[in-house]
Amino acid sequence: MSDLHPVFYEVFEPLPRQGPGSRECTARALALCRGLPPAPRIVDFGCGRGAQTLDLAALTDGTIDAVDAHPPLVERLARAIDERGLQGRVRPSVGDMAQPTLEHGSVDLVWSEGAAYAIGIATALAAWWPLLRPGGHLAFSHVAWLRDDPPAALRAYWQREYPGIAAPEATLALAREAGFEVVGHFPLPAAAWWDDFYAPMETRVRELRAVHAADPEALAVLDATDEEIDMHRRFGEHYGYVFFVLRRPAA
Repeated sequence: MSDLHPVFYEVFEPLPRQGPGSRECTARALALCRGLPPAPRIVDFGCGRGAQTLDLAALTDGTIDAVDAHPPLVERLARAIDERGLQGRVRPSVGDMAQPTLEHGSVDLVWSEGAAYAIGIATALAAWWPLLRPGGHLAFSHVAWLRDDPPAALRAYWQREYPGIAAPEATLALAREAGFEVVGHFPLPAAAWWDDFYAPMETRVRELRAVHAADPEALAVLDATDEEIDMHRRFGEHYGYVFFVLRRPAA
C-alpha cells in the first residue's frame, strides 16, 4: 500500500470498513465453521481498522491476532480495543499476511475479509494452511463473477483493476488443489457493499474533492474511486464478493 497516493488513505482509513462486509455476513460465515473449540485461537489477516475483528470478538470467546500491513489502520484498531476493554483477547499488529510469523499448527480459525486478493488466492492458501491445526477452518471473502455474461465495459474495468477475477468455482478449485475441504460459500448481499462501505465512501469523496480541488493527482484518485462505485451501482448483479469457508482435514 505504500506506493499509493496519500489521498487514497484519506478516503479509506476513516471508513467503517475497508471493503464490503457486515456483521451479519461475518456471523453467517462463522456459523459454517462447526466444531471450533469454546475459545478458539483466531487470526484475522488484512484486518484494516478491524470492523470484522471486533465482530469476531463479540461472536466468539476466542483470542484474535489481527494483522494488517498499514500501521495507521492497526493504530485505529488498537484504540478501539482499548475503548472496549478487549486488550486481553485481541492483539493488533503490523505484519505481512503472505509471510505470517505465527507458530504452525497453532490456529483454529484463519479469517480474512476482502484482503486475500492483495497477495493472490493461491499464495494466501499456501501461506495460511500451515498455521491451521488439523480440522481448523479458513474463512475469507473475495471478489468473483456472479454471472457469465458481464458487459464489455465491466469486463474491461476488471481486466484493468484485477485481472484475476473469476467465477467462484475457480477459487473452490484452487482450495481443493491446496488440500482444503470446501465447507460452503455464499455471495454477500447488496447491503454489505453499501451500508458501511460505498455509501460512506461517496460522502468522503465529496468532502475530499473540496479539500483537493487544486490537486489534479488527488482528483484523479477520487475519480477512480467514483468509477469503482459507479461500476457496482450499474453492474452489481454481475459480480460481487463471495465468502468461502474451508477446512483443513482433521487427518
